[in-house]
Amino acid sequence: MYRHAITFILSLIVSGAMSMTVIANPGAAVAIAIHAGSGTIRKGDFDDAREQEVRETLERAVKAGHQILTSGGSSLDAVTLAITILEDSPHFNAGKGAVFNAEARNELDASIMDGSNLSAGAVAAVHNIRNPILLARKVMSDSVHVMLMGEGAEVFARNHGIEFEDDEYFFTDHRWQQLQKAKASANPEAYQLSESPDDWFSTVGAVAIDHEGNLAAGTSTGGMTNKRWGRVGDSPIIGAGTYADNRSCAVSATGHGEYFIRATVAHDICSRVQYQGISLGDAADAVINGQLTEMGGDGGIIAMDRKGNISLTFNTAGMYRASVDTAGTVYVGIYRDE
Repeated sequence: MYRHAITFILSLIVSGAMSMTVIANPGAAVAIAIHAGSGTIRKGDFDDAREQEVRETLERAVKAGHQILTSGGSSLDAVTLAITILEDSPHFNAGKGAVFNAEARNELDASIMDGSNLSAGAVAAVHNIRNPILLARKVMSDSVHVMLMGEGAEVFARNHGIEFEDDEYFFTDHRWQQLQKAKASANPEAYQLSESPDDWFSTVGAVAIDHEGNLAAGTSTGGMTNKRWGRVGDSPIIGAGTYADNRSCAVSATGHGEYFIRATVAHDICSRVQYQGISLGDAADAVINGQLTEMGGDGGIIAMDRKGNISLTFNTAGMYRASVDTAGTVYVGIYRDE
């Protein structure tokens, strides 16, 4: 899995689509943070082996992204690589580990944004795309559009060499059993929004700052178990689940998407930093533990400001998260008290 992501990144570097040139200011601070979902995640919910695998994957993803940064690569490169590693893991609700919709298909969304120029790319409701974040980035770099969806996005993917996988690749028994439980529920829609350990909000994402001070953010998800009618959440929506602006901050969100859309959570946090002049932590707390909680929304965010300060803020019992700060300190957490 990791080798696949590295191979893709290196191919883009060789082709010139990504830059690994060491810039003139190698002493500038770099940092990265990632998440892989929030919700009712408590000690004892998972066996020791699964928890260890999750922690190792989080650490591998954040360190791989950080290596891109310390090698002089861009924040976009770092975010892209970290998310592809998370998408290739069966443990998270994105890419290989995506949940099933009501038609028993894996329906994927993703977005990415460049804080240096506000360029963005997003895809929604796509099928069989191995790494939706790579397709979102291709939309940003090789099209005049910001968001593509469904069949059109898949045609674009084929035309631009994005890797597809058969349905079998995305099948995990854990997600299949979630779908069966949802369909058997007396109120399937209520089940979709519950916070049991089986179906917490396991979107993945990353934010980073590079040697040039450029911020980037990306998010990828399989959405909600048993979702219907082509439902799309906040993950591919710029300003809701993803936002990056060098003037303020970069944000990737995970949670009950309908609330994140209504509150334009990612953009709101950045706006508070930019226009109110408050700290990143205070802005994130005001939105996640203030406005969002008052609305009844659950979830969390990872965010980074233009100085490399990191916020890992959530109003749920836990959030899969990891970071490497400007001092190079590696942190991995799952539960609230870590």
